Amino acid sequence: MKVILKTEVENLGSFGDQVRVALGYARNYLIPKGIAVEATPGNINQFNAEKDAYMKKAQQRKEGAEKLKAEIEAATLSFTRKAADDDKLFGSVTVHDIESELAAKGFKIERKHIHLAEAIKSAGQFTVEVKLHPEVVAEIRVEVAKEAVEEAAAE
Repeated sequence: MKVILKTEVENLGSFGDQVRVALGYARNYLIPKGIAVEATPGNINQFNAEKDAYMKKAQQRKEGAEKLKAEIEAATLSFTRKAADDDKLFGSVTVHDIESELAAKGFKIERKHIHLAEAIKSAGQFTVEVKLHPEVVAEIRVEVAKEAVEEAAAE
């Protein structure tokens, strides 16, 4: 079935693209969720008329994402965790921790946009990618330090 996409769909296309998909995928997922419409001549004409306005909005969103990228890349997230002598953390720094720290610094980033292959399990400096826009990816510096452990003096 041929459909016209109303939004960006990863690995499929962007707004206004006409793509051929399986009938079940179109009828059970794309069309009911408002992601796409059937590619009829009337719908094609309507999308051609709306495409300029959409492209202007998309450009504004991209420019906003570029500004946010500059602000985010200027920030450094710092975490302090208990760690063993070999700098291996007893816990870890997860996407949830990074999202919380970004929110504390005034950035509203959804957890699904933070790309961390696996939780950070050792002390040191790391780079974490944040997908702000399909074409804009920011890199955040994350520093994990060992928590100072007070040793009781045995006398």
